[in-house]
Amino acid sequence: MHRDSVTAPGYRGGVKRALVIAGVACAGLVMVLAGAATAFVTGGGLDRWRDSRAIAVPQEYRPVIRDAAERCPTVPATVLAAQLASESGWDPTAVSPAGARGLAQFMPEVWEQYGLDGDGDGKAQVNNPIDAIHSAAALNCINAELVADVPGDQLRNILAAYNAGFNQVVRYGGVPPFPETQQYVDRVIRRSQTIEL
Repeated sequence: MHRDSVTAPGYRGGVKRALVIAGVACAGLVMVLAGAATAFVTGGGLDRWRDSRAIAVPQEYRPVIRDAAERCPTVPATVLAAQLASESGWDPTAVSPAGARGLAQFMPEVWEQYGLDGDGDGKAQVNNPIDAIHSAAALNCINAELVADVPGDQLRNILAAYNAGFNQVVRYGGVPPFPETQQYVDRVIRRSQTIEL
């Protein structure tokens, strides 16, 4: 480049124009990336990504889940494990804003009716992981009977009954149109495909 061309008229304007164009392009790229990230998160992409990762089942719960799943062959052990992971993230002390408690997130009145003494210590305790796992498996079996005549996929209906209540599954003739329940059923099914027991 000739030295005079650096100071030639229009050169500085060209640099300014190039910087403005580059700035606009960068801003546009940032907006596109931000929009894609927002769509990914709000569209469920983040949940699907999280659910596609293998679910780590705590070693101490694996034999309990396998044993408890024998109560209800309709719900395989991998699905029961995914259900428990979705309910509490393996936290036996979990309490939901609605008041559901324990590893399997039983509401007090449901626990009162269906809670089992899974470890044989003479007490059915909602915060006892073994009791909770066996109780969840037993409730799945009860729900399987209660929604047996409902059309659609039986496993999905059982999971929906666990989340929303069997009466809602019967009422709507399958998984009810509640976003929370639909997402729950999808999440459990997806997660169950990543579990090894």
